[in-house]
Amino acid sequence: MLGFLFNTKEVQELEYLLKRELEEMLLDFSDKRIDYLVKRAMEERYSIMFRMYARIASPNELSKYVRRRKIGDENFT
Repeated sequence: MLGFLFNTKEVQELEYLLKRELEEMLLDFSDKRIDYLVKRAMEERYSIMFRMYARIASPNELSKYVRRRKIGDENFT
């Protein structure tokens, strides 16, 4: 495990970067042209990014990025 010390400005920048990346991935999940295997890799990456964002975001902000999957959506077809 690594530890980092960030000042307020750096935390704001990290929060901005994580939010933009999460938004981009949420849009990509709905793209039917993206292959199943690529989406599986995106799922893993999204999970990591979401956990990172959860450490600095308020619960209200975090709720905007919770994945809402439909029941038949796990096959991405």
